[in-house]
Amino acid sequence: MTGRSPDLHPEAKTILDRVDLPPTASLSVDGAREALRDLLVTEEPPNDDLRVRNLSIPGPGGDPEVPIAIRTYTPPGDAARPVFVYFHGGGWVRGDLDTHDGLCRLLAEAADCVVVSVDYRRAPEHRFPTAVHDAYAATAWAADHAAIVGGDPDRVAVGGDSAGGNLAAAVTLLARERGGPELAHQVLLYPVTDYAFDTTSYDENAEGYLLSRASMRWYWERYLGDDIDGANPYASPLRARDLSGVPSATVITAGYDPLRDEGAAYADRLREAGVPVTHENYPGMVHVFASFPDLDRAADARRVIADDLATAFDQG
Repeated sequence: MTGRSPDLHPEAKTILDRVDLPPTASLSVDGAREALRDLLVTEEPPNDDLRVRNLSIPGPGGDPEVPIAIRTYTPPGDAARPVFVYFHGGGWVRGDLDTHDGLCRLLAEAADCVVVSVDYRRAPEHRFPTAVHDAYAATAWAADHAAIVGGDPDRVAVGGDSAGGNLAAAVTLLARERGGPELAHQVLLYPVTDYAFDTTSYDENAEGYLLSRASMRWYWERYLGDDIDGANPYASPLRARDLSGVPSATVITAGYDPLRDEGAAYADRLREAGVPVTHENYPGMVHVFASFPDLDRAADARRVIADDLATAFDQG
């Protein structure tokens, strides 16, 4: 690969050297899903003591006819731990419980909490706002049934990466509008926050750094039913008129990521609304970096998340 910035972090170069994926926009939906699985799914047995369970819960409105698959990660011990509901990335089109299994394990260990990973319905088979409704339903279930997975119903947070960060932000808006569940914190890892492609980071990182502008257009085209949906704050949280009253936030961004500026803008909007925010930007890194277990920058990002979750849960 040519044309890389000299300011790219060596660990970001390691990621790019590992990745040999065709451009997402050139793939079929099935091909794109398989490519991400090839990148992130490992066959190595996990070296942890977590209790892992695969469950099926009712869908939106408690509908058993549209069940949602979840995977829970519970640290050892009998004490009820905080619950962190997690939505995987993948542009609302790709990604699943397996692609984010490793990251969820690392977060459960780092934050000493129960992680509930949500297999929301994906586009284009299920377009916006289906994933939002699934994400909210899973969050409400986790709050109501935390004890089933060894969790504390009074300490529940949400989070996700990329499109999953978008869903986490949308869930906090829905929870505010619907009067619950009460959420302690939100974690937004390089989140999608706006249906627009006009930021400086989109221009600087349009291609060559794992996630491209063309890929994001491909994702949005498959997620939205119509362009007008892009103005809906549950699709573009940055366009919400008011962000007050949502939980405190941790926002992680990467310098060589088209989504950098919209993540930073969302952190700014939250702060302006009086919401406590930690925004950590990793200047030399690329999208998805936190999913790689052997990189120091990834470990640092997970430490920031774990520390902020611990603080928020202690205050809950």
